[in-house]
Amino acid sequence: MKTILLAGGAGYIGSHTAVELLNSGYNVVVVDNYANSCPESIKRVEKITGKKVALYEADVKDKSKLEKIFSENKIDAVIHFAGLKAVGESVKMPVEYYRNNIDTTLSLLETMKKFNVGNIIFSSSATVYGEDNKVPYTEEMKRGTCTNPYGWTKVMMEQILEDTAKANPDMSVILLRYFNPIGAHESGMIGEDPQGIPNNLMPYVAQVAVGRRDHLTIYGNDYPTPDGTCRRDYIHVVDLAKGHVKAIDYVFTTKGVEIFNLGTGTPYSVTEIVTTFERVNNMKLKYEYGPRRQGDLPESYANADKAYRLLGWKTEKTLEDMCKDLWRWQSNNPNGYKK
Repeated sequence: MKTILLAGGAGYIGSHTAVELLNSGYNVVVVDNYANSCPESIKRVEKITGKKVALYEADVKDKSKLEKIFSENKIDAVIHFAGLKAVGESVKMPVEYYRNNIDTTLSLLETMKKFNVGNIIFSSSATVYGEDNKVPYTEEMKRGTCTNPYGWTKVMMEQILEDTAKANPDMSVILLRYFNPIGAHESGMIGEDPQGIPNNLMPYVAQVAVGRRDHLTIYGNDYPTPDGTCRRDYIHVVDLAKGHVKAIDYVFTTKGVEIFNLGTGTPYSVTEIVTTFERVNNMKLKYEYGPRRQGDLPESYANADKAYRLLGWKTEKTLEDMCKDLWRWQSNNPNGYKK
């Protein structure tokens, strides 16, 4: 039975991926510093699956702690989720984003080399396509000019991983370019629980719905889209997690670098998302339109044919599923993982 290290694995995507990996017969080791997560998520992963997770509290930038984890567990592959991830925050805190996101990657790669671990899956982003490419995005497009430091860190980390793989022909690197993960596990036990004010749309919607926030501000209604609000490719987090399992299965069969988009290929506007959430959960949300937010593109959506062709992966959940599962999580956990 192979063992997978999830760096940053107690977070939103990491915890859902842990469930799917455990259910698929893998052992899971999680290392997280809880900067935007908490250990309760992993306790709930264990309840959902009935299986144990080896959990370490440590900063992935800390090589000495990483080496201890690698020495105590025979790691077969790494999934790298560890990183700061808010576009708006990255514009205000560029140095912190460059330091954290790049250092975690370098520390992981140095530790993997020391322990002869050659398989890594990287949590990348559609932001690497930048402003220069036309939608829908395909994997062979050149990385574009990003609109924010968060996107630039993803571009730089992809380049670091590609260069490392070129220097080591026995290495297998998979870059998973996520689009917009939303929703929660159908059990309602795990979901997105951002610390402080949410930076992404759907956790903010959920917190308005549960009464934690007064109203939602939709940033910009004058974009060149059908209703004037930004359009994004929203993907259910469980579909995304299952994409990681497919990528882990694949990483052991190949060498070099492969890039995969993980998205539905169907864009929805911010207004469509909000009105769908209202409809399927039978409620009205208080929202208003505000000015555009720096760094936002009008449209971003995937062509995910390659993931279906090579990984046998495609999305199964609908937008309605995403909205229902999100509300089940938030209504069952009005304060997130805090009691």
